[in-house]
Amino acid sequence: MARDELYKERPGDQPFRFDAKVADVFDDMLERSVPCYRQVIEMTGAILRRFLAPGDLIYDLGCSTGTTLLELARSLEQPGLRFIGVDNSPAMLEKGAHKVEMFGLTGLVEFLSADITTLEPEKSGAIILNYTLQFIEPGRRVEFLRRLRNGLRPGGVLILSEKTVSPDPTLDRAWLDFYLDFKRRNGYSETEIARKRQALEKVLRPCSQEDNQEMLRGAGFTTVETFSRWFNFVSILAVNGQP
Repeated sequence: MARDELYKERPGDQPFRFDAKVADVFDDMLERSVPCYRQVIEMTGAILRRFLAPGDLIYDLGCSTGTTLLELARSLEQPGLRFIGVDNSPAMLEKGAHKVEMFGLTGLVEFLSADITTLEPEKSGAIILNYTLQFIEPGRRVEFLRRLRNGLRPGGVLILSEKTVSPDPTLDRAWLDFYLDFKRRNGYSETEIARKRQALEKVLRPCSQEDNQEMLRGAGFTTVETFSRWFNFVSILAVNGQP
């Protein structure tokens, strides 16, 4: 796993993009930039062991290099499961395909190059949407989530993880400071932090935990529950309760 030192050299005045250089270091970037990254994958696995049925299809939308999907494919034991990762970055999917081969999961995990906002998913037991919704134009999010709910079988689940903002300015500042400290502890310099933040601000539109929950309810999910929170990082379970 190559170490993320991308923003030691790359300026922050250009929008963040998921290109080949990002793909080369993305696994390390996630480990060092997303609090509780591994724990959320483990908790997702625990949820899916409870909610999946034999033969279910599991999607990971915005799957990047496939880390989450591969961990789930290796740990879930329900028979006949299928795993599909969807992303629009060829460089990310190339890394994911290499890992599938390396872990001997060919035929179990597949990747699809597509725009997730126009995807019409097959009926599935679970859809994972981790740190992805925040890149979609806010006005399109509810309709996108509604399409995903329609793609879930009754009782199927959506896992949503997001970086959030707080409606309280004092808390929002505190959560951000705690997050910056987290990145410093993981070896990022002030220059790297500032440049990456500048680049992400051009494409990232986070909202509050409450807004994310309301969007899920607006999309038709009746059961919406936060299952993990680290200051400004939140993971939410939404269950499709349609008859």
